[in-house]
Amino acid sequence: MTGPLEGVKVLVLAGMGPVPYVSMLLADMGADVVRVVRPPNRAARALSQTAGMAEGKDVVNRAVTSVVADLKDPAGRRTVIELATAADVFIEGYRPGVAERLGLGPDDLLPNNERLVYVRLTGYGQDGPRSRQAGHDINYVAQSGALHAMAREGEGPRPPINLLGDYAAGGAMGAYGIACALVSAARTGKGQVIDAAMVDGVAALTAKLQGLRAAGLYSDEPGTNFLDSGAPFYDTYRCADGGYIAVGALEPDFYHEFLSCLGVDTANWPAQDNRSEWANLRKLIGDAVSVRTRDEWAEVFNGTDACVTPVLTFDEAAIDPHNAERGLYRQVAGVLHPFPAPRFSSTPARDPRAPVPGTVEPSTVAARWA
Repeated sequence: MTGPLEGVKVLVLAGMGPVPYVSMLLADMGADVVRVVRPPNRAARALSQTAGMAEGKDVVNRAVTSVVADLKDPAGRRTVIELATAADVFIEGYRPGVAERLGLGPDDLLPNNERLVYVRLTGYGQDGPRSRQAGHDINYVAQSGALHAMAREGEGPRPPINLLGDYAAGGAMGAYGIACALVSAARTGKGQVIDAAMVDGVAALTAKLQGLRAAGLYSDEPGTNFLDSGAPFYDTYRCADGGYIAVGALEPDFYHEFLSCLGVDTANWPAQDNRSEWANLRKLIGDAVSVRTRDEWAEVFNGTDACVTPVLTFDEAAIDPHNAERGLYRQVAGVLHPFPAPRFSSTPARDPRAPVPGTVEPSTVAARWA
């Protein structure tokens, strides 16, 4: 094992969305992550993101060990309680009150392990009118106010896949909270309970926007601002071959370099800051871009400060020269794995490896954690 979290023992009650993702983040950084899964005869049959996916291809379970325990059986609960006694971190993603009904709430586990960091990872949090309601990424992003801003002018909001709620606001924020709590536990000898709600995490991510709104520099009308496709110099454009380039030429110097690379006469084009002419400027840029292929434009802008890049597919991103040199993605057993981030000079994260199908006996984990 290697990584800044080497030696940290994490027990996770299997779940969806942010729960497996935070498990992967911790395991990538060297933590010994053990996932508690249901017995095969009690496995959930509801449609999920992993329905039909072979265990060896479920990237978020890389470096995670699985054990079986029936949480509705006293013996299964005892197994979890015993493992939690030796753990540093315990993670559950149930609706409020469910862990308590199972006898696995904070009051059940913390008395046996005062250093335990108990993480409650949910959509709406542990309190509030919606706390016990079902939801998914799109609901939490909408509830925070952020989804309203993710639209082109005159169009409806577009869900950001599930990268924002589940993974950024849930998994990544959850991992950040765990790291903070582990530092506190090392200093004080005391663990604590973390209420990690995805709606909270999305709201936290809007901090800069709230400042811009307060200063009158950001409109609540979607698709009319600099960073939400309102500005023609911060958008994507279709090329001659149907591919796209991404233009992020916000600053005047970068914008002028962008114009100089287009290969057309821009002397009479509207000024960059003339919002009343943005629609006209967008058409002019679109017409100029449409005459060359995506890769031709990539060559034109390569090495410049015009802030233009090709819009790559995942497979293209894996072999792009810059990404390849940094090892952004790795092929592991035929599956594309993102490399762990961030990168550490003295305690490097684990190299990605294929998830190991199957389970181990709880006694194996107990011996490892003894």
